Amino acid sequence: MITQLTATEINTALRAKKVSVKEVTEAFLKRIENFDEEYGAYLALCPERALAEAEAAQAKIDAGDSGPLVGVPIAHKDNISTQGVETTCASKILQGYVPPYDATVVENCREAGMVLLGKTNLDEFAMGTSGENSALRLTRNPWDTDRVPGGSSAGSAAAVSAELACLATGSDTGGSIRMPASLTGLVGFKPTYGRVSRYGLVAFGSSLDQIGPFAKTVEDCSLFAEAMSGYDRKDSTSLQGSKISSADLKTGSLKGKKIALPRELFTDAIDPGVRESVEIAIDVLTREGVDFHEITLPSINYGVTTYYIIAPAEASSNLAKFDGVRFGSRVESTGHVEGFAATRGKLFGPEVKLRIMVGTYALSAGYYDAYYHRAQQVRGLMAAEFEQAFQEYDCILSPASPVTAFKIGEMVDDPMKLKLLDLCTIPANMGGFPSLSLPSSLAGDLPVGILLTGPVMGDEKLLQTAYNIDRALGRDYRRPPIL
Repeated sequence: MITQLTATEINTALRAKKVSVKEVTEAFLKRIENFDEEYGAYLALCPERALAEAEAAQAKIDAGDSGPLVGVPIAHKDNISTQGVETTCASKILQGYVPPYDATVVENCREAGMVLLGKTNLDEFAMGTSGENSALRLTRNPWDTDRVPGGSSAGSAAAVSAELACLATGSDTGGSIRMPASLTGLVGFKPTYGRVSRYGLVAFGSSLDQIGPFAKTVEDCSLFAEAMSGYDRKDSTSLQGSKISSADLKTGSLKGKKIALPRELFTDAIDPGVRESVEIAIDVLTREGVDFHEITLPSINYGVTTYYIIAPAEASSNLAKFDGVRFGSRVESTGHVEGFAATRGKLFGPEVKLRIMVGTYALSAGYYDAYYHRAQQVRGLMAAEFEQAFQEYDCILSPASPVTAFKIGEMVDDPMKLKLLDLCTIPANMGGFPSLSLPSSLAGDLPVGILLTGPVMGDEKLLQTAYNIDRALGRDYRRPPIL
């Protein structure tokens, strides 16, 4: 089946004229029509746009364009602006909002010849770890539809894992690409902060947010990262010379690589099945010549606490603009102030309101120094500890998630336990480091992800290491028992 192929395989078949871009696009659209009711991956489809982009991609191929992702069907997370296609952030407050422009990432993907199928579900405004906080529909894990896919990029992970898209974009503020990638058996990559433009991304935590790819393989992930990256003058945090290159992906060797294992991420907080899977992978890689060293990074113990001060503080500021006046939905009332309060009170979901209140409190007079300022100091300490480690080691390895996919509703009554699941992924956002989750093996019948984190601007070397690790592990476990 076409939908089972990787992006590289689809592109190869297209250039060999074994299939047309229209046929590939229609195959994915048909599969979405047949099965997305079960998975809940999409919030919006754009078949007319998809077929128009398929025609344009076919013209590129017929003209000899050898781009590695021309004609490959993709999906965008629904907090990324798409001209003419509703962008809701899975929130009732933005229902009906149709952006007048494309995000830079969307433009870059279109210029690379990729075909947009639709917009994927997420935790409301990207605030969540499990994927259960969408105000519009529930997304299920293709490995077991009674379990969560992870969040906040739940729909993007489910779409690629269930073969409803070949590739998908996500956004990662504290692990929102890498957590769902781990729980759904995919490769998920958060690039260095500033290497992918955030222009057109609906902001959650502006100093933490980063757009990145979901893919079935490291090769596809690297090619997708290359296509979406690059300097953008419309994003003030965009880095000069930020285009990610996949040219050297398949070179190099694991022999002699020095990889650090932080004690803080191999504690009893890690589920035994997850820990066993990662340790088996470490044994395999040791035999391949990797030089592992156990280290300590004490600031990791404060990562979750620090994140849940900084991120809500930034969200409190960023979400102030959603008032029902300029765009989105509005609850009518007798006056402006009353309408503002009614709109936000009734149309924001509980998790979003909670984070806004926490962030506003942390920024308020008398508490700024005690909470936000101190959290930023700890953030600086964490970044410094990681940067020091990268002076000696090529990268840092740990589990991507402390657990495998858990049952839907299992942690609803224990929000602190849910937030602690971000333990492994948060440090990369704090320092702007590139970080990638790739499949290790299965624990029982569920996927486990390995997390690799590297130094700022070390994306290419991190992807190269991930590619060689993936080859060394050599496991065929990526396809879930899907419909």
